[in-house]
Amino acid sequence: MVLPCLDEAEALPWVLRRVPPGWRALVVDNGSTDGSPRIARALGATVLHEPRRGFGAACHAGLTAATADIVCFCDCDASLDPALLVPFVREVLAGEADLVLGRRRPVRRGTWPAHARAGNLALTRLLRRRTGLRLHDLGPLRAARRTDLLALGLTDRRSGYPLQMVVRAADAGWRVTEHDVPYLPRSGASKVTGTWRGTWQAVRDMSRVLAEPPATERAVR
Repeated sequence: MVLPCLDEAEALPWVLRRVPPGWRALVVDNGSTDGSPRIARALGATVLHEPRRGFGAACHAGLTAATADIVCFCDCDASLDPALLVPFVREVLAGEADLVLGRRRPVRRGTWPAHARAGNLALTRLLRRRTGLRLHDLGPLRAARRTDLLALGLTDRRSGYPLQMVVRAADAGWRVTEHDVPYLPRSGASKVTGTWRGTWQAVRDMSRVLAEPPATERAVR
């Protein structure tokens, strides 16, 4: 399980306690200054350091370092329960899906800011137009086979990484499924939607991903 991390000392104990037994937790530290790596290591996680800042950089470092057949991703801010990934993995193992995503369902008002929800809705509509996938969310909780993910040749290293994964999976003909998951109040401030700068950067990164031509067109350029 890949857990990208940037200053999540408060949330890490809860998150790592919820990792299913027998699973390897890869906490990819992206420049924390609050002692997150030390806490993660003390709680039994494998800690990697990714010096290049960016959500995608941390996720991809974890993906390349993973050794399991199936790799899962989960935020490290206690907004999502890692244990919810167990049925996702079963679905991939059974051959019923190639990529399984969690559709975030806020447990109470205020958990998911209105501007973030609106941006997510607009993004899924653009994704549907680009790929035909009828998804409702592009949340971070997901599972797929490691070798297949690496074969997608993901290049975004910032906020566009999760979207690029779905776009390229759709271009490759993957079966993508989506399941509701409870979305809890996160611990601390969001590094993306919590600031205007982060929101703008995410919009810019994702717009660039949506403008990518399909794989067949990229291959002949």
